[in-house]
Amino acid sequence: MNLSLNSWDVFVIGGGPAGLATAIAARRRGLSVVVADGAVPPIDKSCGEGLMPEGVEVLHQLGITIPEDEAYPFRGVRFVSDGRRAEATFPRGAALGIRRTRLHSVLVDHAAASGVHLLWKTAVTGLHPEGALVGGELVRARFVVGADGASSRVRSWAKLDPHGMGAPLKRNRRFGFRRHYRVAPWTDFMELHWGRRCQVYVTPVSREEVGVALISSNPKLRLEDALGEFPELSARLDNAEHASGERGAITVTRRLPCVYRGRTVLVGDASGGVDAITGEGICLGFREAALLGDCLASGDLARYQQGHRRLLRRPAFMARLMLFMAKHSHLRQRTMQVFQSSPRSFAGMLAMHVGEGSTQDYISNGIALGWELLKA
Repeated sequence: MNLSLNSWDVFVIGGGPAGLATAIAARRRGLSVVVADGAVPPIDKSCGEGLMPEGVEVLHQLGITIPEDEAYPFRGVRFVSDGRRAEATFPRGAALGIRRTRLHSVLVDHAAASGVHLLWKTAVTGLHPEGALVGGELVRARFVVGADGASSRVRSWAKLDPHGMGAPLKRNRRFGFRRHYRVAPWTDFMELHWGRRCQVYVTPVSREEVGVALISSNPKLRLEDALGEFPELSARLDNAEHASGERGAITVTRRLPCVYRGRTVLVGDASGGVDAITGEGICLGFREAALLGDCLASGDLARYQQGHRRLLRRPAFMARLMLFMAKHSHLRQRTMQVFQSSPRSFAGMLAMHVGEGSTQDYISNGIALGWELLKA
């Protein structure tokens, strides 16, 4: 097919999960969609690989079901720090641990089946008032969606990046490394281990495999060295076969003044994001994609801008809270003491984290937690 001879409703630049979800959402509204990416699927990325209940729900709303043999369900979150632990189940629904490559393959297959035109190994070289440039040729489109990640070129081309060149802000970036271990999951919880220099997520991704993701402010800190801070976890992984190589990525906290200009709009990490400590990145991207699909169909990108701000608000708050705990070990120890002695407090925090409960519930839980901290 000669793309330059066609006019599309939506041209998505970036074929990762957020870009594919946006394409699927737009197709469900009857729009013609083409996706272009320079990579070849399945696309991998260093991440915790936990899909929270609201992320699973958004996929269901888009008509996407993860096959049972492609994922591992987990029912809650467990914090482990300084010999203390606190855990709670999700107030509604189940989460899924799934390898990023498996998730990407599911999304690619669904996008193709829904009629999205997929262009892999295809470089987009710029924007044009009538669409985008592919190999120097104009591809006409009513809307261009930038879904090309944290270092988005589309964001720079559209002059939506206040810092220029799509470069991560050094003061707001941290570093993640992930590896899979061939060992049976020892729990049906996602675990977050808090250390002196870092945090480590453990997510079950199959019946015989877990994903271990390290997050820290030190680009030179690697998993093998970091695990020394977590003797119990290190013992569980001791002698376990590596099921993948160590893969790294940068996690960036960024909030943009505006996520669209004219007919160009951003989604996923290209549109801003929160620190990976929240585990919210992929879920946030899916929620943005579902909203953007509706707004593209109505032609109302201003509504997307407003909704995008609302979607980012809770994850951004949780990121600030968790990063504060990471930075202040004494406060974290006191908080863990409260969480361990008062499971209801931790359950309330988890409910807020996944968007369940009312504002009044959040306020009441915050007051109760503050009071318990004063007594601790």
